[in-house]
Amino acid sequence: MQIYWHDVVGNIGVSLIVLSYFLLQLGKMDSKKLPYSLTNLTGAILLLISLYFNFNLASVVIELFWIAISLYGISSYFIRKYRAKSRN
Repeated sequence: MQIYWHDVVGNIGVSLIVLSYFLLQLGKMDSKKLPYSLTNLTGAILLLISLYFNFNLASVVIELFWIAISLYGISSYFIRKYRAKSRN
């Protein structure tokens, strides 16, 4: 079995997503904080890179949703931060 670089990249993406979810369940990561959304965004992008070489429509669709949700989380984080700063 030959392992290609894009397979390694995809598996790193899977590891990031699973790790962030596991840390969330352990209470070691906060879903409203920036690292959680950034980790999920990075993982989804790495998975999409892998899917470019080994296309699977269902997987691409879920990763696009994962990216959209992660971008929503990142923007929500900065909006909350901006509002908190403007109150002071």
